Amino acid sequence: MTNFGNLKSEDGVKALDDYLGDKSYVDGFLPSQADVSVYESIGKAPAVKFAHALRWFNHIASFGAEKSKFPGVKVEYSSAAAPAPAAAPAPAEEDDDEEVDLFGSDDDEEEDPEAARVREERLAAYAAKKAVKPGPIAKSQILLDCKPWDDETDMKKMEEKVRTVAMDGLVWGASKLNPLAFGIMKLSILCTVEDAKVSVDDLIEKIQEFEDFVQSVDVAAFNKV
Repeated sequence: MTNFGNLKSEDGVKALDDYLGDKSYVDGFLPSQADVSVYESIGKAPAVKFAHALRWFNHIASFGAEKSKFPGVKVEYSSAAAPAPAAAPAPAEEDDDEEVDLFGSDDDEEEDPEAARVREERLAAYAAKKAVKPGPIAKSQILLDCKPWDDETDMKKMEEKVRTVAMDGLVWGASKLNPLAFGIMKLSILCTVEDAKVSVDDLIEKIQEFEDFVQSVDVAAFNKV
C-alpha cells in the first residue's frame, strides 16, 4: 500500500491528493481495506483545496458500516517509512480557484462520481438481495383419518365439510373411505401444508368443529416434502 506520510499533516494530505489525481481508490479499481486504513488514519475530511482527496474521503464515508465488507486485509496505516515530502510553493489564489474548478469539473462529475454511484447502487442491491433472499419453503404432507360417530353419518357430507376448512398454506388432496369397525367407515384425506403457516393442531381443531359429522381426527401419516 502506498505510504503518504503523516496524514494528520497538510503535507501528508497533499501527497494523498496528488496520488488520487488520476485514481479512484488507494489500491486498484475497487474500494478495499487499503482505503479503510487510509480513511481512518486521515480521520477527517480534507480541506476543499485538496479536491481529489476530499472527493475520495466523501465517497468512502458514504459506505458507512459497509466499509467492513470491502475486500482485502485491513492493516494499520503507518507513516514511519514515508520520506519527508518536498516543500511545495504556496499556490496562488487563482490556483486555488482552479483546484475548486477541478473538483466540479466534467471529469469528476461525469466519470468518477458516476462510476462510484453505479458501484454503490450495485453493492446496495446485492446486499438487499442477499438479505431478503428466501430459502426453500418447508412443507409437509399429512394423511388425516376423520372418524364419524356411527355408520349413519353421511360421509360425503363429512368430506364436503372438511374441505371447507381454508387456511393460508393449506392445500387439500385426494381422499378415500376406509373401513373402521362394525360397518363404520372413516374418511382418509390428504393435505399439504406450509409448516411456517399451518399448525396441525389448529387444523384438526377446525375439522372437529363439525361435531355433527366428526367424532375425532387422527394423524395417520406425516411426511416432509
